[in-house]
Amino acid sequence: MSDSDARRAKIKAHMQNDPWGNHLGARLEEVQDGYARFSLEVKPEFLNFHGMAHGGLIFSLGDLAFAAAGNSYGQTAVALEVKVNFVKAGQVGELLVAEAQVISLNGPIGLFEITVKNGRDGELIAQSQATLYRKKQMFVE
Repeated sequence: MSDSDARRAKIKAHMQNDPWGNHLGARLEEVQDGYARFSLEVKPEFLNFHGMAHGGLIFSLGDLAFAAAGNSYGQTAVALEVKVNFVKAGQVGELLVAEAQVISLNGPIGLFEITVKNGRDGELIAQSQATLYRKKQMFVE
């Protein structure tokens, strides 16, 4: 295993220890520099009072992908702002897939696009734009 592969494995292992993501049953499927993908099955306990996937669940899944993409360089990064647009309801049993991709990194500030889609047909559930701040500290050298 190359040094680069070992570093990437350490970053991924660090992200897979996210207590909130693990509580939800979210799975980190892929992480590369500036990109991450998570998936999650909508369970009955994730519904709102209308019987649809709770907006907080959809936001959380997108936020997990954003956090992983933003921290994918091994440098500690934190969210400054996230704007979400919900466009379709998620349903019980659906697999939701969130992807986050860097749009711009300018010094310590990064801009990311996040999508949450139905994993079966790719239909858009939510779209977000998010800004993060990269601290000077590295969590993986």
